[in-house]
Amino acid sequence: MAHGIPSQGKVTVTVDEYSSNPTQAFTHYNINQSRFQPPHVHMVDPIPYDTPKPAGHTRFVCISDTHSRTDGIQMPYGDILLHTGDFTELGLPSEVKKFNDWLGNLPYEYKIVIAGNHELTFDKEFMADLVKQDYYRFPSVSKLKPEDFDNVQSLLTNSIYLQDSEVTVKGFRIYGAPWTPWFNGWGFNLPRGQSLLDKWNLIPEGIDILMTHGPPLGFRDWVPKELQRVGCVELLNTVQRRIRPKLHVFGGIHEGYGIMTDGYTTYINASTCTVSFQPTNPPIIFDLPNPQGS
Repeated sequence: MAHGIPSQGKVTVTVDEYSSNPTQAFTHYNINQSRFQPPHVHMVDPIPYDTPKPAGHTRFVCISDTHSRTDGIQMPYGDILLHTGDFTELGLPSEVKKFNDWLGNLPYEYKIVIAGNHELTFDKEFMADLVKQDYYRFPSVSKLKPEDFDNVQSLLTNSIYLQDSEVTVKGFRIYGAPWTPWFNGWGFNLPRGQSLLDKWNLIPEGIDILMTHGPPLGFRDWVPKELQRVGCVELLNTVQRRIRPKLHVFGGIHEGYGIMTDGYTTYINASTCTVSFQPTNPPIIFDLPNPQGS
């Protein structure tokens, strides 16, 4: 595997040799994966909603992959909502408005949202390519006029939308990015290796909470049907060797719902929808001590 190379006090991450041959990475983190993991890497049970929030803490409510199916979701008490993408089926403006209305009725002090591969209209390059194609894979999206979606993220008036950007709320530095390894040519898909690493290299150091749409390799990324892990190895290296956030929240892989830790960072796959797109995975809450001076 590639190693972080200190240079003038900075850690750089190079492309991992596994990314050129992802199946090699999947055998490395194979079905007997517990044998490969050091003892500090383990599953974590979610905390019950009625757990009192400790003094001097902020409660984060994590959801993802709601896919326009928010009606029946029971939302717990908390301070800040984190939604890590795929809030629609196709990113249609009507879906975005419906999601925004739902957000508007939630009581959280801040609601922070990133896009996922299903938010097709949020990916301008994807839309430009879609218009050029002579076959219509997404007819309802292809029919949209540019003026319908040019500024689609501005419909999210009830949240802070992050796309390769950060915000500081209640003293926490939070960064969000929508990119995932190529999968069937959806939005924000990039080839494994340097293309994804270039995006992860935009993440500044000192981030407390990282929001990405998909998982890092080896953390809540197992797809039973494929018998392989599909997380991004460049993201794993970036998180563990350079950024080291307290919390990394993502979704994307519905089958991976749940929590893990590597002993420093907590990893939450907050996918609300199951593999059969039923919105039955409960939101996950997580308490973090408030940064000093906030």
